[in-house]
Parts: sequence; structure tokens; C-alpha cells
Amino acid sequence: NHFFYCLTAHGCNVREYSENPILGELMVQNYRAADLKPRHRAMLDFADKLTRATHEITESDRQRLRDNGFTEKDIWDIANIAGFYNMTNRVASAVDMQPNKEYHGMHR
Repeated sequence: NHFFYCLTAHGCNVREYSENPILGELMVQNYRAADLKPRHRAMLDFADKLTRATHEITESDRQRLRDNGFTEKDIWDIANIAGFYNMTNRVASAVDMQPNKEYHGMHR
């Protein structure tokens, strides 16, 4: 969504949990440039499409997830997590939320 708060805070979290600062930057800037397993790429492609063009989600998108080992429950979870992040990102954007200064240098 390109919102400063979200890019900074979520990038910090990816750096922390992956223990890989380069991956953290790639995930924030362009996950398609990251060396990801096909399963992870399918999940992120689905979440990205759900974020950018929810009206274009079709059965083929869900089937791609199934083809990569995701269950119906997994698809439900992916959609709910993406939806939650979309909602909170929009609220943060609406009120001009700013990231904690510490986030910029953490886990690098």
C-alpha cells in the first residue's frame, strides 16, 4: 500500500522474524525480487491481488494456492490476515500514524 508507517513497521517485523535484513527490505520494496519458495510466492501473490484487485479474485487464484499445498482453512486464514492488514493499514493512513523512530534501525 506504500504507506510509510506500514512499510517501516512491517519491514522491521520481517527483518526480526526472518533474521535476514536483506529479505526484510525485499519484502517491503518488492517481494517478487526475493528468493522465495513457490508456495510462499503463491501466498503473497494471492494476498497482493486481494489487496489491489479483490474483485478480480477467481477460482483459479484459490486453485493455485491448493496446488501449492494450502488447504481451505489455510486459504481462509490467508484471506483473513490480508484483510486485517488491509483494514489496519487504511486506518493508520487515515489518521497519519507515524512509526516509532526506533523501527528504522532495528534488526538490521
